Amino acid sequence: AGEYHSLAITADGAVWSWGGGGLGKLGHGDQQQQQLPKKIEGFAGQRVVAVSAGEYHSLAITADGAVWSWGGGDFGKLGHGEDLSNQLLPKKVEAFAGQRVVAVSAGGSSHS
Repeated sequence: AGEYHSLAITADGAVWSWGGGGLGKLGHGDQQQQQLPKKIEGFAGQRVVAVSAGEYHSLAITADGAVWSWGGGDFGKLGHGEDLSNQLLPKKVEAFAGQRVVAVSAGGSSHS
């Protein structure tokens, strides 16, 4: 769990999030608070195998080993290079193209 939000994976590989939505860290395309778990539709057609919630961002790994990130982008913690913008929806981290990532860990407010 992050500081103000939580993530869960269901048996079918779907990701659900709830809690504080600031900076888009819930992955629903907005910054709204969710008092009940809500499915992240940005992973439609993908099977997620791991998630990690940081203080202001979230990370996921799909079955093909790709890493996805969303939420607060400052300090480069989302892994999108010079694009430090907040991501309101999950976005694939292209720096891992050709790699099969097996684990991720979202750190505190400034790193992954």
